[in-house]
Amino acid sequence: MDERHLEIVARAKAELRKRLRALRQTTPAAALARRSERVVENLRAHEAIARAASVALFFPIEARHEVDLRPLDAELRARGARIAYPALGEPAFRFAAPSELERDPIGFHGAPLSAPLAEELDVIVVPALALDETGKRLGYGVGFYDRLLPRFPGAVKIGVAYDFQLLVEVPVTADDVPVDAVVTDARTIHCGPREN
Repeated sequence: MDERHLEIVARAKAELRKRLRALRQTTPAAALARRSERVVENLRAHEAIARAASVALFFPIEARHEVDLRPLDAELRARGARIAYPALGEPAFRFAAPSELERDPIGFHGAPLSAPLAEELDVIVVPALALDETGKRLGYGVGFYDRLLPRFPGAVKIGVAYDFQLLVEVPVTADDVPVDAVVTDARTIHCGPREN
């Protein structure tokens, strides 16, 4: 991609982030809670989740109205799966219980550096501000998951969002890492082959 194209993509991403954050912020909390429940139901039914022995989840940043996966954490643990969370202060996943997570100033809850490092995972559930049907994902713009996902080539990467965050196409650059499946409160999409 040339420099001008990268600049256009960067502007498009910034505008989408602004609009989708505003949309999430203005959706009533009760409606988002119901949608989160349906996302969890759809994740529970996903074949990769059903057979996974180790899963990376994320703890919702409540001020950002993220999908709440806490009920899924409890269900997976009850059947013996190991659950990892993004670590605080490093691009890594570490095995930790929700009660062990530490909170940073913006409301992000991450695993402490003392928690066991996850070197292999069966499934990684990835938050998103937007997704499309090919698995392209728009995050918050810090590149955490884009740096981390390639380290787990054997893991099934599942992007989650509310259905209103599903777009026809998400603008991306070569550094953006797509997911293998998209799960919303209304549907599950298994993403097809990708072009580079």
